[in-house]
Order: sequence, then structure tokens, then C-alpha cells
Amino acid sequence: MADMVFFTDNYQDRSTNEGYQFEFFCKRCGNGYTSPFQHSVTGFGGRLLQMGGDLLGGEVGSKAANLGFDAQWLRSGTRGSTRDKALAKAVEQMKPHFTQCHRCGQWVCDQICWNAERGLCATCAPRLDQEIAGMQAAAQVDQVRDRIAAQDWTRGVEYQQQATGLCHHCHQESGGGKFCRNCGTPMAAAPTALKKYCTNCGNQLGDAKFCSECGWPAG
Repeated sequence: MADMVFFTDNYQDRSTNEGYQFEFFCKRCGNGYTSPFQHSVTGFGGRLLQMGGDLLGGEVGSKAANLGFDAQWLRSGTRGSTRDKALAKAVEQMKPHFTQCHRCGQWVCDQICWNAERGLCATCAPRLDQEIAGMQAAAQVDQVRDRIAAQDWTRGVEYQQQATGLCHHCHQESGGGKFCRNCGTPMAAAPTALKKYCTNCGNQLGDAKFCSECGWPAG
């Protein structure tokens, strides 16, 4: 048991060449909690040697640089055991912030998703105060929806005549009335007896864009 590492599938490795760090996630809400950064002696020391060797130059600098490369290579080669130790330490640091639900088996965060009163996660044992508040809010929405539906919202709305959404004259939204709200052009719901006449000669226009007698624009 001493060699076992918990949190087998709810963490991500955030480690870099400088050291080790892990982010643990709550399986219920998905919130992430990052462990303290653990510096890598071989990684940091290897980079220092490499940088120092590059600055020194010559044979001494070359040896130092080679040692730096070797140190970084050694860190990569021992990453398995070193990483496991770092992960185990991170687990011990982060475990106090999580609890495993013995009903569903999920690891959840204590801050939001653990119901300490019931000894289960908030999925298996929802907090009653939160559930009641949610149900009350949902009931209010349903009741308001019912009351709004019971009101007559058709007063003044022309719904028995054919509606035109886009004016064929100005190509703007007509407003749904008998006449376009932008240019005043009669829509489909306008009285059929309505006549359009040329403003220049008085000739009946019908749907023509120009007067057939004088050529004046219908406007």
C-alpha cells in the first residue's frame, strides 16, 4: 500500500524541465487544484552547467556543457522513478482537499462537491438546501410561464390577415402591419380596395414601379 499512488485518472502532469507539478481535478465539478512546484535538481543543475559551459568556452566550457547535457539526459532517463516520487508527494499534499465517495467511487473536492453531513458526494447525496432553492426557482419560472400564457397578448396584433416579413419595396422589415413601417408601402394585409395613383398625372398604378402614362416613378 505504501507504494500505491491514488488519483489514478483525475490528474494531469504539468511538469517541465525545471521540475514537477501536477493538477488534480474533481470528478464532479471539474475544478482543478495544482500541487506545489517541485524543483528538479538534475534538470535545473544540468541547465546551469550547460549555460556555464557555453559562457566559459574552451575545453573547460566544453566539459561543463557536456556534463550539463548528461545531467539533463539522466533526468529524462530516470523520469519514471523520479516522477513517481514527485507524484506520490503531490498526492499526499493534495489528498486533504479531496474525498472519495464510497457509494460511486469518485474523487470529489471537499470545497464544493462533498456532502459532509451525509458522508457522500453531492451527486449521491445532494444538499437539501441547494436542491430546495433550485426547485423553488424552477417552480417560479414555470408559474410565471403559465401566467404569461394565460394573458391575452394578441390585442392589437393583426394575426387574421396574411403577414409580410420583408417589404418588397424597401427590403426592410415591414413590422407585420398593413403598411411597411419604413416606407409606407401596402403589404398583403392592406385592404384590397386600396388604389395607388401616380402623383404626377393621377393615373392608377397598380403594382407598376413607373406610371404607364407619363413614366413617373411610383415612389
